[in-house]
Amino acid sequence: MIYHLIEKGPSMTVEELISASGLGSCAVEASLERLERYLLVERTGRKVRAFSIGEALLQSQIKYSDNLPYTIENGVIKERKK
Repeated sequence: MIYHLIEKGPSMTVEELISASGLGSCAVEASLERLERYLLVERTGRKVRAFSIGEALLQSQIKYSDNLPYTIENGVIKERKK
């Protein structure tokens, strides 16, 4: 439910998600933590946005592959430090 609310727009705040979902703050925070862990959303301060399919795949590849020559830091693709 939370993911579907997030993916409708460019980004939402946690407060907007609580209001739109009708869920409590603990339930929304728990859902956001799961979505972040599964590399489906990104939080920047209080804003939350859904990754595109390409971003999610790239994030997953970077997270689980230590031998890639690049990484993502704050939304910027950078050469991996050796």
